[in-house]
Amino acid sequence: MSQTTDLVANRHQHILALARQTGSVSVEALATRLGVTPQTIRKDLNDLAARAMLSRVHGGAVVTSGVGNIDHATRAAVAAEAKAAIGAATARLVPEGASLFVNIGTTTEAVARALVDHRELLVITNNLNVVDILAGRDPIEVIAAGGRVRASDRAIVGALAMDFIRGFRVDYAVIGTSAIDCDGTLLDFDVEEVRVSQTIIAHARKVILVADASKIGRAAPVRIAGLDAVDYLVIDRIEPELARACREAHVTVIETEAG
Repeated sequence: MSQTTDLVANRHQHILALARQTGSVSVEALATRLGVTPQTIRKDLNDLAARAMLSRVHGGAVVTSGVGNIDHATRAAVAAEAKAAIGAATARLVPEGASLFVNIGTTTEAVARALVDHRELLVITNNLNVVDILAGRDPIEVIAAGGRVRASDRAIVGALAMDFIRGFRVDYAVIGTSAIDCDGTLLDFDVEEVRVSQTIIAHARKVILVADASKIGRAAPVRIAGLDAVDYLVIDRIEPELARACREAHVTVIETEAG
């Protein structure tokens, strides 16, 4: 093995170790840490993605594949500060006294944490982590959907959950997504989860999509909806192509890192 090949292999091992620790890696941070150019890191990440060891996202990579999501604890650690800012910005969109759905995802859980001081909310959710965050807050009424509980992330999915959600018509739906195509298509990994999300969207007057920028351009196989189903996108930073798609779909974008 040549010295150059050794260097590349060692760099790949270092990148994988960092990605497994944090759930995601960025091009700029890796270039600084490893003392190479961003172009070199992009090639490394593309090579690792081609070997299905990482999945490329805008500005870096995440530990996942095209057919399955990473575990809940790892997802919660990815872009945690960005998700907290997204949660706070979303909470400002929700007036006191509103009714809302909150679906599955670590970003929607960040929204729930930002809502704890709201008064007179009615929150219907298929996310037991959201129940834990909001239940017991006297001014907030929490209703959990019925159905099968997915052990990996305590999500309630399936036909029973869909039937339950159809019994409501709420002011807002706060939804997350695993991936966003640059044309604005919302994507996820689990068909049952997607069907519940689609039901939530259909039974809300306004839809607020919450996502951090790592979701842009990520691969996932199941379509949730297009931007025509969304009223607001709350995101830490947005790419020009997605911003253009939002304008065309008349989606109000709230960019938490803007300015």
